[in-house]
Amino acid sequence: MFSLLEPPFFTRLRDARRVLVAGAGGGFDVYAGLPLALALRAAGKEVHLANLSFSDLYGLDAGAWVGDDVAAIRPDTVVRGRYFPEHTLARWLAAHDLPATVYAFPQTGVRPLRAAYRALLEHLGGVDAVVLVDGGTDILMRGDEHGLGTPEEDMASLAAVAGLDEVAERLVACLGFGVDAYHGVSHALVLENLAALDREGGYLGAFSLPRAGEEGRLFLDAVEHAQRDTPDRPSIVQGVAAAVRGQFGDVRFTERTRDSELFVNPLMALYFCVDAPALARRNLYLDRLTDTALMRQISTAIEEFRDTLPHQRPPRAYPH
Repeated sequence: MFSLLEPPFFTRLRDARRVLVAGAGGGFDVYAGLPLALALRAAGKEVHLANLSFSDLYGLDAGAWVGDDVAAIRPDTVVRGRYFPEHTLARWLAAHDLPATVYAFPQTGVRPLRAAYRALLEHLGGVDAVVLVDGGTDILMRGDEHGLGTPEEDMASLAAVAGLDEVAERLVACLGFGVDAYHGVSHALVLENLAALDREGGYLGAFSLPRAGEEGRLFLDAVEHAQRDTPDRPSIVQGVAAAVRGQFGDVRFTERTRDSELFVNPLMALYFCVDAPALARRNLYLDRLTDTALMRQISTAIEEFRDTLPHQRPPRAYPH
């Protein structure tokens, strides 16, 4: 039973003892999961962090790999290149006396990614819940919208985790409502998709990340640390951090969006949460990705699906 006193997302995780929080879309998505991990850890749960990685994982020493296609990134791990969000986060965690291992998956198709998740679960001794976290909301796109954002990594993660039937709870949390407008996502359609999930019992509500809380304070500190560590690779989590700080409007935090008018606002600091299997069932093309081995096969499968659509759902403007 759900109650107004507790977000349904946390109700679903109440009995979980061991939780894996994983960035779905690569890059700095794992940072969007950091406040959740901190809150769950404060509630007495054992929490582990993972991320679909854009970093040079194949330059790692053999000792970093704990299973096929899953590496354990620690503060002292020797990495190649300046861009390595998992290593940056591991060093920040260590500096705050927190468990400092961030597991990383390479960009692959669904079949090896699901196997990598299972290898990690075996390494961890099993988990009671997996929480996929998206920095943005394009993971909520079902496939027939005019703009899908950047779906490949998100869909690989969703398909992989939705198929982990041995895990009792599989959830998705999105932080950064509005940031995907830069990639062509209509957020009125995001809300329409959430409403459809709600009718099917798959929507788990929304809640804000408060700046005054410990999780918000540490999130802002971690994002500032990441910005100093990789100044030439800004991330959308910096936009989320701006929203958490109470900034509003066309706040400039990355050159990537210099030709766009940004709308930083309090909605960006909200987590929108759904049931992962329910979200997977509503996706119109996820079944086409099941046997993919490479990320480029996912791109091809999505393009081929889009070619079969008689029409796409057009972008919608907010009525007020």
